[in-house]
Amino acid sequence: MPEPHSAAICSGRNRSSLAGKVWPLSIRIILAALLALSVSACSDAKKKEAPKGRPPSPVLTAFAAKQSVPVQLEAIGNVEPLTTVSVKSMVNGEVTRVHFKEGQDVAKGQLLFTIDPRQPEAALRQAEAAIARTRAQLVKARTDADRYAKLVKDGIVTQDQYETYRTQADSLSADVSAQEALIQNLRVQLSYCTIRSPLQGRTGNLMIHEGNVVKANDSISLVTINQMSPITIAFNIPEKELIRVRPQLASGNMTVAALPSGDMGKPETGRVTFLDNTVDPATGTIKLKATFSNANRRLWPGQFATVRMTLATLANATVVPTQAMQTGQQGQYVFVVKADNTAELRPVKAGPAHNGVTVVEQGINPGEQVVIDGQMRLIPGAQVTVRKQGEKPGQSPPAPATAQSRQPAH
Repeated sequence: MPEPHSAAICSGRNRSSLAGKVWPLSIRIILAALLALSVSACSDAKKKEAPKGRPPSPVLTAFAAKQSVPVQLEAIGNVEPLTTVSVKSMVNGEVTRVHFKEGQDVAKGQLLFTIDPRQPEAALRQAEAAIARTRAQLVKARTDADRYAKLVKDGIVTQDQYETYRTQADSLSADVSAQEALIQNLRVQLSYCTIRSPLQGRTGNLMIHEGNVVKANDSISLVTINQMSPITIAFNIPEKELIRVRPQLASGNMTVAALPSGDMGKPETGRVTFLDNTVDPATGTIKLKATFSNANRRLWPGQFATVRMTLATLANATVVPTQAMQTGQQGQYVFVVKADNTAELRPVKAGPAHNGVTVVEQGINPGEQVVIDGQMRLIPGAQVTVRKQGEKPGQSPPAPATAQSRQPAH
């Protein structure tokens, strides 16, 4: 610590006052020595402590490698039944019986509903009786017409009398044809009293129960049946992908993989069976549909599913873990750990990603070490220390075992 008087000399006022006086030689020598000491003390007091160097940043790394990567197109689709039917009544009447339980699987042609058939049955019997009477009259009229045809040749009756009987027979024949059509219509109406499933599928919510009166072609359906197997998934892709999708679709071998929302199992495999005839100008996308066998009922109508289409395969592509990819103002980049354990910011051109790895088309060579964790602490040229997988940043490595600790216990 400098002396009080030497600290006072450090000020400019004291230096100017000392310089204005004439001192003896001995005193001037002493003052010069004191002034040198005070200047040295002042410089030491004002000198700041030199900053310490930046410590190495702990990072987790991986090596770029060669790998074949499929080029896939991913979209979110909606599961749709291949066929859906809203069952409605074609006649008026009371529902006397429901032959299934809601949510039940039904076969094609299976009986679903019975509507009171008494009224159409009575109308049918009445029509059958009427046609029987008309047919009997027709037989009598034809017999009379044939007899008068012979009599008119013999000149016994006039031609007008014969024409009257022939016209009566023809009129009764037309009545029989009309009544036959009426009977056919009544039989169709009677068949509507038993409603059968038009397809194999699964029934939904039962809207009309026994005892309710239904109307023909009412707005409310009795039940809705969805075909569950096979089933389709509708999804949209960007219009720019059409150039790659259409050739494969034309070949008929365009397969897709779909995974229902929340399902972590093996994807279902299907085939693209529909490409819409126009691009939606509002969204710039086009609609496709893929058909799946859905034998185990994993796909359910109305459910969301992730659809992946494989368009090509990049053989021997350079890949890095996806978490190594970073995005800045100049585009994408990665940090590469050089041989001297310094970080280099390397701009890259990224390609498709698949199963946690990303293809690097330009900027990285196989075998280079890239940072996959700890990029936020790095700047170009920063010193790094590579930590092991599972080791926390800043965690000291375990101390090596001593010779005593390595001795087996007795």
